[in-house]
Amino acid sequence: MPSGPDSSGAAPDVQSTWRPGRPVDLPATLSVLVRGSADPSHRLTADGQLWRASRTPQGPVTLHLRVSHGDVEASAWGPGAAWAVDGVPDLLGARDDPTGFEPQHPTVQLALVRRPGWRVPRTALVLEALVPAVIEQKVTGQEAFSAWRRLLRRFGELAPGPAGAAGMRVPPSAAQWTAIPSWEWLQAGVDGARSATVVRAARAAGRLEQTLDLPGAEAEKRIRSLPGVGVWTAAEVRHRAHGDADAVSFGDFHVPGQIGLALVGERVDDAGLAELLEPYRPHRYRVQRLVQLEGPRQSRRAPRPTPRFHVPVRR
Repeated sequence: MPSGPDSSGAAPDVQSTWRPGRPVDLPATLSVLVRGSADPSHRLTADGQLWRASRTPQGPVTLHLRVSHGDVEASAWGPGAAWAVDGVPDLLGARDDPTGFEPQHPTVQLALVRRPGWRVPRTALVLEALVPAVIEQKVTGQEAFSAWRRLLRRFGELAPGPAGAAGMRVPPSAAQWTAIPSWEWLQAGVDGARSATVVRAARAAGRLEQTLDLPGAEAEKRIRSLPGVGVWTAAEVRHRAHGDADAVSFGDFHVPGQIGLALVGERVDDAGLAELLEPYRPHRYRVQRLVQLEGPRQSRRAPRPTPRFHVPVRR
């Protein structure tokens, strides 16, 4: 795992300590935000610290998080520093309420015991979650992560503070996404349908960010009203940007098989997945992510899964 930038250089613009009063598993909670091991906008270090470069409503920011003696220490550089530090509790699941979640299946029970500090994160940045999700539509993880990496290195700006010196990049702004030439998308491996969806999303960024204040069903409806965005893509946004613990990744190549193997010992399709997870409302994504964190289970009778795919079979 890559090491993080050197934090001993420029002093942070904002620093804060959050005392959550509960365990915090920073890598488990925030690993879902990282798009591959070489994501230019994120670094998870071997000792569990996170470096995150993002674009807030106030501008670019680098956020550094570490857990020390149960406290979360946050440092931030850039115009968005105050916004990012204020959002640390939500980013680490402060709004995620597991009340009423009482899994009966041993696999989910064990995952819950092993990861008491895991929560559903809430970044409150819809476009940031939507763009890479669109890029991941109908391609392998390897292809999607390569495209994301190339686009950020070509069009993202250097992250503020020490992260920039380490090569980290802030994702482009909405206006910058719309200005990327068609041939640059193609050279990154993103076809015209997906790049057009990203451009439409960027042009509707203000309206999409308003979904943060809507109930889950209404937020999904608003996000899916954008041509090229379907159930899978909307769910990928909702359980990252909105912190929605019920946003299941229906339409994913792997998720039904993973959960089916974990809960009933065999692979299922989307219909079977919906049936298995129905008793867990409003915590269906909670089950999905806990199973994913526990890792894959193999079936002796089922074919081996194709290791490179983790992407939706429909959008």
